[in-house]
Amino acid sequence: MFSMMGDIFGQAMEAMRFNARRTIITVVGMAWGIATVVLLLAFGSGFGRAIETIFAQWGTNMIGVFPGTTSEQAGGSRAGVKVRLTQDDLERIEQTVPGILRVSPQMFKNSTAVSNDLHTYTWEVDGITPALQSIQKMDVSMGRAMTEADMTERRHVALIGSEAKTKLFSGLYPIGQTIRLDGISFEVIGVMEAKMQEGDDNINRIIDVPFSTMSDLKDTKYLDGIWMSYKGDYKEVEHALRNEMAAAHQFRPSDRNAVYVANIMEHLAQFRIVTIGLQALLLFIGALTLGIAGIGLMNIMLVSVQQRTREIGVEKALGARRRHILFQFLAEAMVISSIGGVGGVALAFAVSKIVGRVTLYSAIATGGEKADIMLLISPGIVLMATGILMVVGTVSGMIPAMQAARLNPIEALRYE
Repeated sequence: MFSMMGDIFGQAMEAMRFNARRTIITVVGMAWGIATVVLLLAFGSGFGRAIETIFAQWGTNMIGVFPGTTSEQAGGSRAGVKVRLTQDDLERIEQTVPGILRVSPQMFKNSTAVSNDLHTYTWEVDGITPALQSIQKMDVSMGRAMTEADMTERRHVALIGSEAKTKLFSGLYPIGQTIRLDGISFEVIGVMEAKMQEGDDNINRIIDVPFSTMSDLKDTKYLDGIWMSYKGDYKEVEHALRNEMAAAHQFRPSDRNAVYVANIMEHLAQFRIVTIGLQALLLFIGALTLGIAGIGLMNIMLVSVQQRTREIGVEKALGARRRHILFQFLAEAMVISSIGGVGGVALAFAVSKIVGRVTLYSAIATGGEKADIMLLISPGIVLMATGILMVVGTVSGMIPAMQAARLNPIEALRYE
């Protein structure tokens, strides 16, 4: 059996050497097709990773709740009532909503005078808790994070954004320096790691102070927002959260204007659907490209069958069975496909190394290079492309091989 297969592949290689120019052209076509498939799949995978990276800088399993105004009548209450969030809502959410891991209040003051001895700016100041630092992945690049002691002792300490550090202190070491927020002195204890910043967004200019100390700058009786992290299905958590907030504040759960719920996983899920659609489209385009190369292979093999008609007739006259002729031409097609496949994968790797990354988020966001599309070719992509290649190669080689196997030996011997 192995001897017969060796003879068949030996004949296939001999036929390829005899028609070297034609074989090279066909191999190049198959290589181009498989390289296209691999690169398109790598692009689609890189796009998905880029979207995940954008969301990952904040954390994904988190939900924010912000007060709004009712737009539906509930019981005897008219529409247009403002919803007020309080500290009681924190305990209520933590105890009644399933899957909640951490809950944190948040206060923000948009127009705060932030100054030191040299500069004065008008920036946003947020009142946060250590829990919020974990929920929103608020890592520090310099100094230390906020602690529970800062909260309980109402310390006048501040975490500053990376851009705020540059504007206030330039190249000076900021830790331990004093800044004034609406004239009140705060000590800088840390600098936040830079986030990807779109346009003139203020994300890297925000000043964070302990929530308990925020009352020196603003009335904290009613919360500006509540953030929470959770485990489990994001839809079920949001549904339970809306029901609980509606019951506590007497509005309909269906009233989306009463409270605004920022469900990060919901937005990410929508982008994932777009990513899957894009990957399917790119796979379809790549398969079509490889299919065109397969048509070229099939045409070349049909020409080969026609040119070797007398040879086929001699083989059949000497006792070769149909399956031997079938395997002979199919083997030639598969060898061409395999060589083209190896060359195509190598070409795809070379192109991915040369290109490196394709600009995506960095075009609109400062520091967004991590969320650009990286053409990284994974083993899964290579396996998927190889599967498509095997199908195309088999189909392209089978039709000419079947035609050769069905030839009548007497008519084949008479062929001129």
